[in-house]
Amino acid sequence: MTEFEHVQVVTTTDSAESATSLARSAVEGRLAACAQVFGPLCSVYRWEGRVDTAQEWRVVLKTTAAAYPELEAHIKDGHGYEVPEVVMLPITAGNPAYLEWITAETTQNA
Repeated sequence: MTEFEHVQVVTTTDSAESATSLARSAVEGRLAACAQVFGPLCSVYRWEGRVDTAQEWRVVLKTTAAAYPELEAHIKDGHGYEVPEVVMLPITAGNPAYLEWITAETTQNA
């Protein structure tokens, strides 16, 4: 078990539609309590030996550490990138009522 219970998971996609679809399917599947889509943004990255630039949309999902493995698999399965960004960031403190809400909304039997 981790030392933190709640996390934010970050990914990026190549369109607003794919970002919204990924966010919605994660929330509908109770893998995340909520998701926010930001964009467009400009990403500069190195891929296959060259530096490139692309327009992307960022998705930030709020969930529990326990739900992370299934959420990671969901993102990878539904993503158009060969190697999608999937980064988990611990939530070390927060409004207790909000954190309880995240737990309640990501409980599979809720």
